[in-house]
Amino acid sequence: MPNSGLGCLVIMLLIGLLLGAVGLGWIVNGFLIFLALILITPVIAWIGLNWWLQRNLVSQPCPVCGYEFTSLNNSQCECPNCGELLEVKKGKLLRMTPPGIIDVTVVDE
Repeated sequence: MPNSGLGCLVIMLLIGLLLGAVGLGWIVNGFLIFLALILITPVIAWIGLNWWLQRNLVSQPCPVCGYEFTSLNNSQCECPNCGELLEVKKGKLLRMTPPGIIDVTVVDE
């Protein structure tokens, strides 16, 4: 006869009832709380990770070559296409210019 999980479930239920009757219900409660934490923690971690990624991932085109890539907010990165050093501030990719260099944008009219 195949072994079904019903017998194991009945035995665990009987052990829980016996411990509750003897006055050791805190063991059962502790086990149930531990089991709930094991099940709930990954869900909360997944929601938190998604929230953090939505706030900190920036996908913008490179201001030099126009290649679009993704980087973390408030960090420095290098364009994978042209190799230009870029800085990510407030969701925008900006060129990093050395001190003493004035960066200008040409406007054609």
